[in-house]
Amino acid sequence: MMPKQSAGIVMYRYYNNILQVLLVHPGGPFWSKKDAGAWSIPKGEFASNEDPLTTAQREFEEETGFPVTGNFVTLAPIKQSGGKIVHAWAVEGDCDTSQMRSNTFQMEWPPHSGKQQEFPEVDRAEWFNLPAAQTKILKSQIGILDELQRLTHQG
Repeated sequence: MMPKQSAGIVMYRYYNNILQVLLVHPGGPFWSKKDAGAWSIPKGEFASNEDPLTTAQREFEEETGFPVTGNFVTLAPIKQSGGKIVHAWAVEGDCDTSQMRSNTFQMEWPPHSGKQQEFPEVDRAEWFNLPAAQTKILKSQIGILDELQRLTHQG
């Protein structure tokens, strides 16, 4: 059986000559009190008949509310701890995180209550310099930041 696959965008910018990356924090009650090691690049699953870069662009917009265009640089796929393969692209860009808006999902909450509640897929997005991003991002996605650092000659 093929492992699940996701596609995502790591947007970066230079702020006061310091490389920063945009990370998103997952919404919903499970993640509400988690911070270090909980953040991610905006990404989402794709089917075998879907174009991964098109999926990455769509997911970025769904999770942040911002369309993403530019010169996309393919990064090496990484394998997350659960076995999912993440295909990622780096692109230089900028957006105002205070204007972020995410799509939503529904789940039963509280558990076994029979009540459905709606939550944002992403509850916030923030710009981080690389050292901070490396503490915030899911451990299995650190390789994406390492490759971006090599590509941008920031280390």
